[in-house]
Amino acid sequence: MTEPLLKVENLNTRFATPEGEVSAVNDLSFELYPGESLGIVGESGSGKTQVFMSIMGLLAENGRATGKVWFGGENILGLPADKLNRFRGSRMSMIFQDPMTSLNPFLRVSRQLTEVLVEHQGMSEADARAKSLDMLRKVGIPEAEKRFDMYPHEFSGGMRQRVMIAMALLCQPELLIADEPTTALDVTIQAQILKLMRNLKDEFNTSIVMITHDLGVVAGLCDRVLVMYGGRIVESGRVDDIFANPLHPYT
Repeated sequence: MTEPLLKVENLNTRFATPEGEVSAVNDLSFELYPGESLGIVGESGSGKTQVFMSIMGLLAENGRATGKVWFGGENILGLPADKLNRFRGSRMSMIFQDPMTSLNPFLRVSRQLTEVLVEHQGMSEADARAKSLDMLRKVGIPEAEKRFDMYPHEFSGGMRQRVMIAMALLCQPELLIADEPTTALDVTIQAQILKLMRNLKDEFNTSIVMITHDLGVVAGLCDRVLVMYGGRIVESGRVDDIFANPLHPYT
């Protein structure tokens, strides 16, 4: 039987505040298999984003995560940053909700893309530029050659999100985590982004986690879905089964 790419066991995430400790994620466990797409749905504050900030080692300074997170057979939860960097960006990547807060406004898009390959794969500058430009074409940036050396503010919202997807996929990661990647995009661009992610999943056999509050997005992309409420999983299963026969009132 195929081993899971990602296995989360009893994950708990808490934040220290002046009023005391606040729990964001409670005893959460799930598995994700190679080439599978998993939707994590829940309202704002349900803990869905904090699950993956915990996994990626990106919690705020007052945050603390306990439990086990197995990735490729190694427990990565709580690894120091230098060891986590062996995984982040190369074997697992994350697309954040707002590309303008993730892209450096003072650096050309070409520089930001090529740095990923130089840093994680030791590529020469010339090879990194060629591969980065090719990835921009793959994610559907029109006239990619002309836009390659532009700054983020010169791109539309939909194109900036495509740049973020290109950046996340440059090293062909085994796991792609997408946090509300279609929020604030119009319906046409949203459909294009989802189609793009389906195509890239098929081409690279990438496992995808889609964090969203939009069940339509889950229906369009995901194989399975976890429903979160109050920091816990309240329901999980195949997308078709959950949509046809939801068991929990929140779903």
